[in-house]
Amino acid sequence: MSPLSNRRSDSYGGSFENRTRLLREVVSAVRDVWADRAPLFVRISATDWVDGGGDIQQSVALACQLKQLGVDLIDCSSGGNVPYAKIPVGPAYQVPFAEQIRRETEIMTGAVGMITSSTQAECIVSGGQGDAVLLARDFLRDPYWPLHAARELGQVIHGPCNISGRR
Repeated sequence: MSPLSNRRSDSYGGSFENRTRLLREVVSAVRDVWADRAPLFVRISATDWVDGGGDIQQSVALACQLKQLGVDLIDCSSGGNVPYAKIPVGPAYQVPFAEQIRRETEIMTGAVGMITSSTQAECIVSGGQGDAVLLARDFLRDPYWPLHAARELGQVIHGPCNISGRR
């Protein structure tokens, strides 16, 4: 969908409307067969971090369109399209994208980007910056991250495993 990587000259390239056409078609096709009660998440790259690339304003416009098509949550990632992008990597560096898309479109968002602690995740959700926090690297490091986070936040989780992972 980025103008940096989409060099097509047909109806799937060029303008924003054309570059996002395939995603809208896929979402419509999925919604046609996906149960209404089942949530549909879409991950987007909210910005390319480069002049002339995709930006947050385009992502807000896309989120509005996807909401109308039945998407329930936008997973807001960013960058990685070109090697020369200057990405200000740091704790919660992509969270502002989730917050802006949520605020301007009233669609639920998933926040990502170096979110590593339970208190950090709780602050993002309770502060209205995102409706969910989506983790990757920390789950690879610790598959019991949710159980540890619940304990740190004083929450009780009832499930098939105790904190050690044994049944």
